[in-house]
Amino acid sequence: MSNLRRFREELKERARKALSKPPRYGVDIDILEYGITGLTKMDFDLYSPEVAKKLELVGIDTEEKARSGSYYQVDNIVLQELSKQPGVKVMSLEDAFEEFGDDLLKYYWRVVPVDKDKYTAVAELLGRGGYVIWVKENVKVSYPIQACLIVTSNNILQAPHNIIIAERNSEVHVITGCLVMKENIALHAGISEFYVGENAKVTFTMIHNWNENMHIRPRTGVLVKESGHFISHYINISPVNSLQTYPIIRLVGNNARAHLSSVIIGTKSSKIDIGGEIILDAEKTRGDIISRTIAKDKTEIIARGRLTSTKPRTKGHLECRGLLLSNEASITTIPELKSSIQDTELTHEASIGKLAEEEILYLMARGFSREEAEGLLIRGFMRVDIEGLPRNLMKLIDQTIKLISIKAL
Repeated sequence: MSNLRRFREELKERARKALSKPPRYGVDIDILEYGITGLTKMDFDLYSPEVAKKLELVGIDTEEKARSGSYYQVDNIVLQELSKQPGVKVMSLEDAFEEFGDDLLKYYWRVVPVDKDKYTAVAELLGRGGYVIWVKENVKVSYPIQACLIVTSNNILQAPHNIIIAERNSEVHVITGCLVMKENIALHAGISEFYVGENAKVTFTMIHNWNENMHIRPRTGVLVKESGHFISHYINISPVNSLQTYPIIRLVGNNARAHLSSVIIGTKSSKIDIGGEIILDAEKTRGDIISRTIAKDKTEIIARGRLTSTKPRTKGHLECRGLLLSNEASITTIPELKSSIQDTELTHEASIGKLAEEEILYLMARGFSREEAEGLLIRGFMRVDIEGLPRNLMKLIDQTIKLISIKAL
């Protein structure tokens, strides 16, 4: 029996034992309500104007302009995998196992435990698809690589397993756009593993556009080596039934850095539990977690953040800011700092508030309507320092934030 086959059988056994294991955070749901049967390849036109317009809202360009590669998955069918730059592989997980075999083992379920909870377990046992992006040593990817995960069938489980590998001295930006095409009920439980090599840089921008029937359970782990740099931005622009995510980033090499930011708006009866942890596990490492949350209608949001320092000469900052736009909504911020050594600097800021009436009146006195004034204040609140983005994507995100602020009123 090959090492690959033996290891995968061991993983499946661990996963089976964790199928009923509840998550640490967030709303618990019955995963047995969702199946893996969805559309066939012939049922979906990726290039129709209607689809292209929806994909544009999550940063995906079907014309492939200023893109170095693409991956498309609809339900559990892989539609496209493409790399346009030498030294860069973009392929489905299944194809990656065929090509790399045992070489992929050191990147498979290594930073996300397969038995973490029921969602990781079901991803291993029933998940289909997911992408592998492998950037070879010294390769600087010219334009972003885009990955699109689309849900179009009802009562479906979409649980792709994604792996991003950036070898020594490489650089890549991955844009992931996730969305639902219809008013379907579904569970999306994507697994994402990142391996950032020595002096490598990975920027990951994830834009979600779901609906109020969707349950979202991403599970993410990141390993960053010496002088590596990992940047993550997460933007959710729609209501959900429930959303829970808590990526864990481990900085294991000296001078490694990580930046984790999120912009979340909750509307209707969304239940959102979002957070993240950066572990400063080597000297001179740096980490920042920045979140902006808005709660409207009957939304419930919990915003978590945790910085853990285990080595000297480390530094981290955590900032959680929430804005309430309804008396029936709620926001809870839970910042955590942990260190067992003296030679570290960890700080945090947390706040929850409402739009200031005096600021609204100030803008109205200068010619803005009340709605315009509130929109401007919301956009100002939601803006975070999104570093490392191409200008055209920054423009799209600005437009997205503007759209969110209008929806929030």
